[in-house]
Amino acid sequence: MIDKIDRPYTTVILAISADGKIADKVRSPARFGSANDKAHLEQQVAANDAVLFGNGTLQAYGTTMRVISPELLKQRELAGKPPQPVQIVCSRSRQFDPNLRFFQQPVPRWLLTGQDAGTVNDCKFDRTIHAKTTDREIDWMDAFQQLASFGIKRLAILGGGKLVASVLAAGLVDELWLTVCPLILGGVDAPTPVEGKGFLADLAPKLELLAVKQVDQEVFLHYKVDRAQSQNTHK
Repeated sequence: MIDKIDRPYTTVILAISADGKIADKVRSPARFGSANDKAHLEQQVAANDAVLFGNGTLQAYGTTMRVISPELLKQRELAGKPPQPVQIVCSRSRQFDPNLRFFQQPVPRWLLTGQDAGTVNDCKFDRTIHAKTTDREIDWMDAFQQLASFGIKRLAILGGGKLVASVLAAGLVDELWLTVCPLILGGVDAPTPVEGKGFLADLAPKLELLAVKQVDQEVFLHYKVDRAQSQNTHK
């Protein structure tokens, strides 16, 4: 049923430590990826119409990944796309620090929030999308259908773990790119790629490994969500 709705094709892109953490225990910006990983991220961002990330990720970094490579900019131009994908912040509070460098970056900025959210401050978003909510949680099916109506066909999700968990639980993730970096972060409070309540093993989304690539000390894993197998676990 999910595959029949008009929604963006969605890819999660994250760098993780060897023990599966996306940040340390104090949630510092995860800049432990190499230059190769950064180039990989830029390439993936350039391949999408929009990038989605949570307010916590925005607060941690203060900026977003934009396309800088002349080659990637040319590829987007030849494909009839604007230079930069839309940068979409998902936030319930809608209160932002206007001094964040994100708000000075030359990128299109959208806000995705719930219909029950409060008023937004003077930060300049080009568009605000009000998604339906249930128990103060975003209805992702409605949110994604709205994104599709605005021409978003391919969407990249860059974190954090709570956002990834919500979209994955809604059955709306198609692929994952995970860069395994050579360090151990540890810590029960260090965030993982998928936060939230978690999944029981027999109900967990199943993945198909598409590719494994080692570049120096990092391993790039490319997965597809095996929707047929995942749906069979619910029968």
